[in-house]
Amino acid sequence: MNQDPIQTHIQTLGEAKIPSPMLDEKRGGVHHLFVSDEDRIMINIRRADIQAMVDQGVDLPSFELAGPRRKVYFDASKLRCAIATCGGLCPGLNDIIRAIVLELHYRYGVKNIYGALYGLEGFIPEYNHDFLDLTPARVTAIMNMGGSILGSSRGAQDIERVVDCLEVNNIGMLFMVGGDGTLMAASKIAETISERGLKISVVGIPKTIDNDIHLVSRSFGFDTAVDVSRMAIQGAHNEATAYPNGVGLIKLMGRHSGFIAATAALAQQDANFVLIPEVDFDLDGPKGLLAALEARIVSRGHAVIVVAEGAGQKFFEEVDERRDASGNIRLNDIGIFLRDTIKAYFSQKNIPLNIKYIDPSYMIRSVPANANDSVFCGFLGRDAVHAGMSGKTKLVIGHWNNHFVHLPMEATAGRRKQVRPNGKLWTTVLESTGQPSLQNDSA
Repeated sequence: MNQDPIQTHIQTLGEAKIPSPMLDEKRGGVHHLFVSDEDRIMINIRRADIQAMVDQGVDLPSFELAGPRRKVYFDASKLRCAIATCGGLCPGLNDIIRAIVLELHYRYGVKNIYGALYGLEGFIPEYNHDFLDLTPARVTAIMNMGGSILGSSRGAQDIERVVDCLEVNNIGMLFMVGGDGTLMAASKIAETISERGLKISVVGIPKTIDNDIHLVSRSFGFDTAVDVSRMAIQGAHNEATAYPNGVGLIKLMGRHSGFIAATAALAQQDANFVLIPEVDFDLDGPKGLLAALEARIVSRGHAVIVVAEGAGQKFFEEVDERRDASGNIRLNDIGIFLRDTIKAYFSQKNIPLNIKYIDPSYMIRSVPANANDSVFCGFLGRDAVHAGMSGKTKLVIGHWNNHFVHLPMEATAGRRKQVRPNGKLWTTVLESTGQPSLQNDSA
């Protein structure tokens, strides 16, 4: 196979020699289901892919299965842990925090658990953010709250000073919850720790509402985002059908990947046009969006358009090269642009139009997790604790082939998952909407 080999080796701080405190527990008459590093989850499960690798003499790549080990690395009575949530808000952050704290406290007997306030700022003295003491009493009810009780921040911090803080405060385990930038920072923190010869475990939990992390089949918050986006599409449809020549235009999250827009359009099949970053489209011309929208309005009297925030950036004469604190290029607002362009087009055609524009982005980010995401976060948080207690480091907890697995940070950081234009998700969107190619040069 011509693909670069996927790195699956997980680093450890040393040999785990201490019998797990969970060995003495028995719940419901059943002992805990322990796993070992030999329990692996295949990366490729299609028979043709496996056979091709076998024929070429290539080892079948697989990930370590996440879960509790029979022996742990850390002495819980002496361990101090820290948790940081970084980047944009996302449904489920509090569920993650809660799961980590309760697992550490009740399953392993760790009593010293701290929250770093406002992301990595919490480790830099000049910001004057005290650690938050995280106890079961403090976190029990937070799963019903949106946002993060630890707060968040964007922007790089001095990695050396972050590690200084960990060392001075005798932190033995750091949990970092965040997206691609956070995971890259976590990787640098782990490298600096290793260079200093320190024994500090760094465990990442991937967070992106866009569901675009490489080698992670599902990220927490995405399910909730689709739920709320579905209601926005429903509302846009109701608005569009309530007025003559009504158009409902919804802008959803998705800087580089259109998973929310595509999935929400399938969950609430009222959309007639779905625009995502991975699939090019034209505005003008006989096959462009404006002509297709006009035909839809003339024939049906209403239309609903769903657009991901990263779609259609080619239509802006000036690309904003400024970056936000996380290093992301600031996108031009495709939602406002489409709203104004559609208005101008129909005005020139002397066709009356009633357009309603909806942008629910910040509402989606800050709501509590729905039931599915809350359960999912619980698994992620608990498996993060199991990984850290066994002495593993520089890894993230991922979901792959319906299992929770250990992924090396370097395998995921800096790479992005996207909607495949010829894949099942997008072709099903096209079938659902009846949307044409919206490209003038298409066959």
